Amino acid sequence: MHTVLMLADPPAQMLPARSQMAFTLASHIILVPLGVALPLITLIMHGYGLRRGDETALLLARRWSAVMAVQFAIGIVTGTVLSFEFGLLWPGMMGRWGDVFGIGFGVEAWAFFLEAVLIGVYLYGWRRLPARTHFLLGLPLPFAALLGAFGIIAANSWMNTPRGFTLDAAGNPTDVKIWKAIFTPMFGPQYWHFVVAMFLTAGYVVAGVYAVGWLRGRRDHYHRLGFTIPFTLAAVCTPVQFVLGDSIARQVFHKQPVKFAAMEIVWKTDTHVPEYLYGRLHPDGTVSGGIKVPQLDSILAGFRPDTKVTGLTSVPASDRPTAAEATIAHFTFDSMVFIGSGLILLALWYALVWLRRRRLPASAWFYRCAAIAGVASVVAVECGWITTEVGRQPWIVYQNMRVAEAVTSTRASSLWLMFALVIVVYVFVFGSFLVVLLKMRTRWREADATGGPRPPREAPETDTPYGPRSAGSPR
Repeated sequence: MHTVLMLADPPAQMLPARSQMAFTLASHIILVPLGVALPLITLIMHGYGLRRGDETALLLARRWSAVMAVQFAIGIVTGTVLSFEFGLLWPGMMGRWGDVFGIGFGVEAWAFFLEAVLIGVYLYGWRRLPARTHFLLGLPLPFAALLGAFGIIAANSWMNTPRGFTLDAAGNPTDVKIWKAIFTPMFGPQYWHFVVAMFLTAGYVVAGVYAVGWLRGRRDHYHRLGFTIPFTLAAVCTPVQFVLGDSIARQVFHKQPVKFAAMEIVWKTDTHVPEYLYGRLHPDGTVSGGIKVPQLDSILAGFRPDTKVTGLTSVPASDRPTAAEATIAHFTFDSMVFIGSGLILLALWYALVWLRRRRLPASAWFYRCAAIAGVASVVAVECGWITTEVGRQPWIVYQNMRVAEAVTSTRASSLWLMFALVIVVYVFVFGSFLVVLLKMRTRWREADATGGPRPPREAPETDTPYGPRSAGSPR
């Protein structure tokens, strides 16, 4: 009864706490694809340059490694803020459940530390280490990035499908089994869906930069390589991601049926359930707007029109997302699927031209779409996290703790003030990030203007190992 009253009259701290968490998560996740996938993309370019003796590829890899380092520094700042927010904004969850799922945050912290060391070694190695040694020392970087993703996804998947503990008479977790807490039913689908999304997104973002250059007439080897390698990686990942996305949706259907009902705005449990493309759910269960496709939701869920789909009304109103929350989850889910479908078509366009003519597409529209794909894929990542978090409401730990029970008791006015301060800090941090990137771009263009898009006479890998840079060496 007490919990129901809490939901009917949520604490005043709920809105500022949720708003701040949403803002910081949405900001941080913009950086995550580059943090997870740029090391791999850079090493692919690095390896290509070494194998082919291509100095332009080595120059690109070196420049990307500089971007990787700046992005990592900014990601450390935003990630640290998020770590503090878990304790400051949601002490109820951390106090009760920290011993169960906190291992994920510990793994992420160690991964950050390891990645920082490896990035430092990799950056220092340019022009100072023998070519093979330098490349081999960079190989652990992608694995360190994947380890960081492992930690955070382990924590989030546990929140969606909590396992690995028993509850005592007071409702506190005991007898914690770490391996079961890490490898929950949603961990595998969530982790691989997330990782492939990061590779896909980073590939399209990096390729989009060179697609814009291509549209502006820069059609040299430098821009061709800068576009082709990351775009090819993204294009290969796109159909894989579509299959993984279907798999994780099916897992949600089985493991979190109420969340699935929110994602598909299904009001009553039934068979032959229609699919709504967008549309808005009202508190009385009616849907307005959108496009209704008869029976499609049942077919997608179980491959048969008579598949029974659990509706929102299968649980009390206090145990399910509100109509507004369900609409948000549905809208973001449909947007993610829509963007993914568009990226499939773009990847198919690229593949057909390459297989038939062994060259890049010549159409300007292809490069316009490729430039847009980078932004669109970031939007899809944002939509995926919104779907995951909003669709789980009102639970912060699914079916074990509500958001209202976890929120801090700090005064709402203080939380709003802290939120305003976070916004100011983030504007400064991201503004600084943008300024640094623009200055790096300007410096590189000036270097290219003096010698063309080629690197200088000395390739980055052929200077004296561990020795000082020679006069006139590139910055």
